[in-house]
Amino acid sequence: MTETVRALVDRLCAGEHLTEPEYAALVAGRDGEAAARLRERAVAVRRSIYGDAVFTRGLIEISSFCKNDCLYCGIRRSNANAQRYRLTGEEILLCAQEGYRLGFRTFVLQGGEDGYYTDSVLWDIIRALKRRFPDCAVTLSLGERSLDSYRALRQAGADRYLLRHETADRAHYGALHPREMSFDNRMRCLQDLRTLGYQVGCGFMVGSPGQTPETLAKDLAFVAAFQPDMCGIGPFIPHRDTPFRDRPAGSVELTCFLLSVIRLLCPAVLLPATTALGTLHPQGRELGIQSGANVVMPNLSPLSVRKKYALYDNKLCTGEESAQCRACLEQRMRSIGYELVTHRGDVRKPQIPRERKARRAPL
Repeated sequence: MTETVRALVDRLCAGEHLTEPEYAALVAGRDGEAAARLRERAVAVRRSIYGDAVFTRGLIEISSFCKNDCLYCGIRRSNANAQRYRLTGEEILLCAQEGYRLGFRTFVLQGGEDGYYTDSVLWDIIRALKRRFPDCAVTLSLGERSLDSYRALRQAGADRYLLRHETADRAHYGALHPREMSFDNRMRCLQDLRTLGYQVGCGFMVGSPGQTPETLAKDLAFVAAFQPDMCGIGPFIPHRDTPFRDRPAGSVELTCFLLSVIRLLCPAVLLPATTALGTLHPQGRELGIQSGANVVMPNLSPLSVRKKYALYDNKLCTGEESAQCRACLEQRMRSIGYELVTHRGDVRKPQIPRERKARRAPL
């Protein structure tokens, strides 16, 4: 580890935030020693807030229809080979019922931006979930909507909303998305969600085409300023039916390094070890947890549709990523010294010094 990188690592471990050029230097100059130091500190910080708990969320992938044409995504609207489906309200409730039986107390409804799910349709689904499972949290991950829409879903009972910003660099955002999608609108959505009182999640792909240490520095600076309740990062994995089909996958090593950094920037953040990590490495989720993550999201979707929700190639669709194999995942977590828990797992905010609070600036 160079003296420059050592100084940056020391400052992060002391609870400081860096400048964008410093984040870029850290990413570009990282080595095994720097990663080990940050990983050790990230685990200590997470343990001081959450102990050895790994929170589980029951993931229900409700639709593979999407109006958008993001260049990296397997369910982009122009992919004629995509297998399309959408779950009815009753099917979603049946998935949640099975999840509740298995012990899950948070349900994540994730899908493409499917016009079928109007505010009225989602209102009925959310209200039904909250009536039937009043002790459970409902998380939505359904893309960009209007302020009024987010308000209606919040009033229906939605607790959390996950919306990956994908990249905090405007030019990079334009290289990953079609012209009709707007960087400013994505940022507007995140601010609206926070204003409405959701627990808000952002996030980005690691190794997406065109990403550099400088674009990652913007992501880290954004996360540090926004202070999300949740942050989902995972390695980019190409899909065969997208323009990025021949691009290399992102790095497990870099993803784990960034998980450690994000834990130090946002000590109480709920930080998933994603399915994408498990797709690229057989112990990917364990590596993520050992780097500072504390959430896993087993799949509650009907077996008949799990392979159809194909955002990238070779997605895990059977085995320990399945909610029905919770015992398998529990054993894997215990093997590295962690305890899988199924309660709501709300974010626990530690006392943050006044000067750190001031960094939580509006977008």
